[in-house]
Amino acid sequence: MKNKKHLLLFVLGMLMLPGLLKAQGIGKPVLFNAAWSFHKGDISTGISGIASETQWRTVDLPHDWSIEGPFSDEWASATGYLPGGIGWYKKSFAGNAAWKAKQVYIYFDGVYKNSEVWINGHYLGKRPNGFIAFQYELTRYLNLTGKNTIAVRVDHSEFADSRWYTGSGIYRNVYLIVKDPVHIAPWDVAFTTPDISLEKATVKAKVSVTNSNKVDASVLVKVNLLDEKGKAAIALQKQIKAKPGVHEVEFEKELSSPKLWDTEKPELYKLQVSLSRNGKAFDEVTQSVGIRGIRFDKDKGFFLNGKSTKLKGVCIHDDAGALGVAVPQEVWVRRLKLLKDAGVNSLRLSHNPHADYLYDLCDKMGFLVMDEAFDEWEVGKNKWVAGWNVGTPSKNGYHEYFKEWADRDVADMVLRARNHPSIIMWSIGNEIDYPNDPYTHEVLNTGRNPQIYGKGYLPDHPPASGLTPIAKQLVKAVKAVDQTRPVTAALAGVVMSNEVGYPDVLDVVGYNYQEYRYPEDHKKYPNRIIYGSENGMQKQAWNAVDSNEYISAQYLWTGIDYLGEAGKWPQRSNGAGLIDLAGFKKPEYFFRQSLWSDKPMAYIGARPITGTDDKGIWSHRTAEPVWNWQSGSKVKVDCFTNCQETELFLNGKSLGKQISGAARGQVPSWQVDYEPGELVVKGYNNGIEVCTNNIKTAGDAYQLKTVADNILFNHNTKGLSQIEIYITDKNGNPVFTATDEIIVTVNGAAKLLGLESGSNSSHESYQSNKRKALHGRLLAYVQTTGKPGVVQVQFGAGNLKSSTITLTVK
Repeated sequence: MKNKKHLLLFVLGMLMLPGLLKAQGIGKPVLFNAAWSFHKGDISTGISGIASETQWRTVDLPHDWSIEGPFSDEWASATGYLPGGIGWYKKSFAGNAAWKAKQVYIYFDGVYKNSEVWINGHYLGKRPNGFIAFQYELTRYLNLTGKNTIAVRVDHSEFADSRWYTGSGIYRNVYLIVKDPVHIAPWDVAFTTPDISLEKATVKAKVSVTNSNKVDASVLVKVNLLDEKGKAAIALQKQIKAKPGVHEVEFEKELSSPKLWDTEKPELYKLQVSLSRNGKAFDEVTQSVGIRGIRFDKDKGFFLNGKSTKLKGVCIHDDAGALGVAVPQEVWVRRLKLLKDAGVNSLRLSHNPHADYLYDLCDKMGFLVMDEAFDEWEVGKNKWVAGWNVGTPSKNGYHEYFKEWADRDVADMVLRARNHPSIIMWSIGNEIDYPNDPYTHEVLNTGRNPQIYGKGYLPDHPPASGLTPIAKQLVKAVKAVDQTRPVTAALAGVVMSNEVGYPDVLDVVGYNYQEYRYPEDHKKYPNRIIYGSENGMQKQAWNAVDSNEYISAQYLWTGIDYLGEAGKWPQRSNGAGLIDLAGFKKPEYFFRQSLWSDKPMAYIGARPITGTDDKGIWSHRTAEPVWNWQSGSKVKVDCFTNCQETELFLNGKSLGKQISGAARGQVPSWQVDYEPGELVVKGYNNGIEVCTNNIKTAGDAYQLKTVADNILFNHNTKGLSQIEIYITDKNGNPVFTATDEIIVTVNGAAKLLGLESGSNSSHESYQSNKRKALHGRLLAYVQTTGKPGVVQVQFGAGNLKSSTITLTVK
């Protein structure tokens, strides 16, 4: 039966592929994700043994085998106590006689890691870096009239090779690309807007035309810039004679009354570049682009389109809890909407290039992006195995390949993403100068060093002087392909780096957790542009940005909880985020919203009077939305708000108004004698009520309530429904303390991708259809297959009243 299923999938793939390629358009990438075969473990005979190996299962890409677990303390805390290992993938597809005069490529957006690729048994190459996109040409080895087989070996046997969870496998999209021998490669269009204003903008496009033939080619190159209605704002063309090799063509035009891209209104154009001969187009590259101007100033901060702008940023990693790093685009849409609502306008993609679609989303949704290349250079950092800063660390990691691959990897990062208007900085490294991990300097025996491994100068460690020449090398590699954005790095050991000139190599200098250095270094290094590249949640850290004109940015660690960088077992995730692994908001989210959002808001949460917040860099506020306490308890109620005044009511009785600006830490608070019922806060601006928030005393857990972000889907495409599940009492009040196990059953043409509670220490299998709730909540990811019909998703939990969500695929 299993073999029949594989045969059916292969036949369908053989039949559908030519049509898909035709439908996608000339020379455009076609998703190549469906119906791969996966084998966990190595194949002793290598590529020659893939046909005889029987232990294969069908998977659709993207795929992350590490998230399948199980969690175990035999693995590393740094990477979430999840396994690495070796895996093989293969996919068979039909050739096409129409490809006879074409060039065929396979493009991988990311494979973690040490991927090796074969086509029909012929070796194509290896890419060690698991975060970099790459492609291989298949043409010469293809069978155009029969079966072809792609095979990929992935080696993540060094499982403790990162300071966070990376996943394992072909965890991003794969594309098949069919091109004419004369063509434009995927990254060979550069779009820039060197001069912009409200009245006009200079638009430039540089197109690299590859001629793989042995004779000159006469080609018409067209560049169209289309507005949102599809009308050509710019239409240019040049007739060229392309010699064998790569021929560059440049276009420039002044555009009147441009629609500028910014964070509030991210206006996008469509750049359409085509090649034609004899009046017929034979290759085309289409990308969304934006017209915007950026500028950093040493005294005035950051400017977007000439307007002073504070970068209210968060750092993010790739994973999404239950899904590992094989994350559908819809998950990031939901997450980014939440961050946008909190007032976030910038993202630091830590500490590696991210999935291709994430940059598209940032363009569409108006996020400014720092794209980052590396977390280590030529010497390995500590990757903790038994818990953060516990025991003996692993030293495995990217440094093993840095000398050979670094220049190419950082250049490819830039080439891949350089046309995205959202990107405003290229970062060549994160905390490469972390004191004593690995670099050291005598200055560590003096001064204040908030982040340091070991005590003082460690002479057996590599000297910090080694940082500067490598930084110069990487900056040169970036600027060789893009000079329109500044090059930066996130510095952890500024006092050490200052001694060896590392910051002087950078255009803008990021400081991690060193706000206290801003005034002194601004004075000592008057030409240095300083910003906060990684920061804690404390109010004073934001004050250092808000009150200093020359500091343009803060990037919180972190926007979202993430797998790995964990403490001792059983903790397997990091809880530093504003939202948890399931995308549920934490109290800290609302505090940040009170600082960063302009939309009137107020949030109330309660906690015992004893204890204080803001104890450390990553400390979170503990004001939970709970009004269930012992009778007679004295409870502290905190309000996070951006309103001028707030008033608290308990069961309709006012407990008094407070002026937000006069409250300690700008957080109005009340000490309340608990009584069950309803607690309400009202926010006022200029004496007018503008918002309200409430919490109620909850009764016993009684029922499940479900909310889906999407219930209607198109056929022939996969769709994702993200379903929030809440345990409530009879009256619909959330029961925050409920931890009931919830079982999910899917009936119809869909499957359960995973369940996520947001717990940082649960070892329940992510492959199961049941999971315990956390804070009375759970998130279900249900993916439709594209087959028309109705899908019933049922939710049950013991004696609790169940719930059903109906999904419809038209």
